[in-house]
Amino acid sequence: MIVKNEEEVLARCLDGVKAFADEIIIADTGSEDSTVAIAEKYTDKIFSFDWCDDFSAARNFSFSKATCDLVMWLDADDVVEDKDAAEICRLKEQMKDYDMAFLEYVIPGTDGRPLMCYCRERIFRRTQNYVWEGAVHEAISPRGRILYSSAKIVHKKIRPSQPMRNLRIYQKIISQGGKLCARDRFYYGRELFYNGMHCESCAVLEDFLAGNGWIENKVEACIMLYSAYLAEGKVQKATSSLLKSFEYGLPKSRVCCLLGERFFSKGDYETSIFWYKTAAALPQNICSGAFIDCDSSAFTPYMQLCVIYDRMGDYKKACYYNNLAGSIRPDNPGYLYNKRYFKEKHQLG
Repeated sequence: MIVKNEEEVLARCLDGVKAFADEIIIADTGSEDSTVAIAEKYTDKIFSFDWCDDFSAARNFSFSKATCDLVMWLDADDVVEDKDAAEICRLKEQMKDYDMAFLEYVIPGTDGRPLMCYCRERIFRRTQNYVWEGAVHEAISPRGRILYSSAKIVHKKIRPSQPMRNLRIYQKIISQGGKLCARDRFYYGRELFYNGMHCESCAVLEDFLAGNGWIENKVEACIMLYSAYLAEGKVQKATSSLLKSFEYGLPKSRVCCLLGERFFSKGDYETSIFWYKTAAALPQNICSGAFIDCDSSAFTPYMQLCVIYDRMGDYKKACYYNNLAGSIRPDNPGYLYNKRYFKEKHQLG
């Protein structure tokens, strides 16, 4: 692990880790709170790393201190629940036939249910000498014998991230004459968007789409361009960006939901229904590595189909789709409001 000022979450993370880790290695990048003191309760392998605006350098430093056959990384605000810790213990034995394991990374919403999930490279055979790459949004390129595990890691932030930090690192690289690879251009465009620099984000993401790059990143770039162009008031370009995502493979549920939203806003309910039903029917492949928007694959299209059919006066269909949404998120306020509405006004339940 690499850490800095993580006193609020570090113990929560390490309480799960100690169930399966034979050694815990902490690379501290300059904590000014009680992070190191907390870490000392779990391990004596705590090292200082002089922060140099390079996450890969810090990760590689932490990996260099490992002595076990397998190496696993976590962030301080990650949580390993008991069932997943048990699965990781079993995974250690399975890994004798593999070099790298991918685990599901879950981003929960405010209600604790999964909001987004995707697979990430998580466990590595040390003798394969894997290397982290990328100053920001660092990653290890897949190679060797790969296993996809059912174990999950839950990323539970308790405070917002620092988007300006990442943007500053990218701009430092550029100002010093460094070149951004395709993956870095994608993430640089994303950081520009997160910081409200929509015009600049559009330029960088369009440049990324014009060159080489991972297909899943290209789809995400199209989705981000949609939001950036809308923020700039360029509705036609926004819609064209969504349609461009179809060049890279099967439609994504999130793209279909956004198209459904566009046609709904224009009062074209039939076309909107088509896109929302398509979103709900599409398969979700977690092993692709793509970001999976959990709500876009079922809950959101069901709720929107409820609204559309209600507008069209087809209350039975509207109630049907509301019930489907409720089967996924039974405590959702919108679903519960609709349930009361259909029961009181249309005697449907």
